[in-house]
Amino acid sequence: MPTLAELYVYPLKSCRGNAVARALATPTGLLHDREWLLATPEGDFITARSDPQLVSVTAELWPGMVLFSAPGQPPVAALATRYTEHARAKVWGDAFDARHGDARVDAWFSELVGRPCRLLWLGETSQRRREALREPLSFADGYPYLLANRASLAALNAAIAPPVPMRALRPNLVVDGALPWAEDGWRRLRIGEVEFEVASPCTRCVLTTIDPDTARRRTDGEPLKTLARERRYADGVHFGINLVARNAGVLETGARVEIIA
Repeated sequence: MPTLAELYVYPLKSCRGNAVARALATPTGLLHDREWLLATPEGDFITARSDPQLVSVTAELWPGMVLFSAPGQPPVAALATRYTEHARAKVWGDAFDARHGDARVDAWFSELVGRPCRLLWLGETSQRRREALREPLSFADGYPYLLANRASLAALNAAIAPPVPMRALRPNLVVDGALPWAEDGWRRLRIGEVEFEVASPCTRCVLTTIDPDTARRRTDGEPLKTLARERRYADGVHFGINLVARNAGVLETGARVEIIA
């Protein structure tokens, strides 16, 4: 039976993922996952698609705050209590209320990306609603969870050199012990005490071509080049599956992954 091999939380959208052994799963997503967003002064979201250096940002979670660090810059702390100003956030087609606060943190990120920007906090409760989802959503692209399969990545990497690390695919949940591409046929699954429904395959973009160790795009265009050849569908190229959680509960690495349907 497959098991949950890896768990990742991304406190800031597009930042380096934090590998954890245990996390609280909610219908909105893993606790603290993508609850901070870098945005333009107008509120439009900024990601590593346009600013690859964001994948080098480490976001260390502490009670009530996040400590951000990046190569060549001193760390800076964002305290949630300072984020009280209402601000409009825009993520893809969704516009919703978020929180803005500390100009010092804005300046830190503006220096990192080389243009004016500001940091937004999701707030205690997300105000983002999507018609396809029953629950609020964080600053994630479209769904609360992304699951990837180690065997599928190994199959993909058989045609790629140097191989693409799992971190470049930016999943929340990584399973081991399943057949390559078995996840294509999954519809419902249970991990520990949490039941998930598969919402859709995950269509992949240029973000996957950014090396998480160097924060630079691969010159060979991988893994998109191979995905375009082997995993192309009408809506794009697929790797991984988007999930929604039907209940809250604790996830732990090593937990069994039960395929219900």
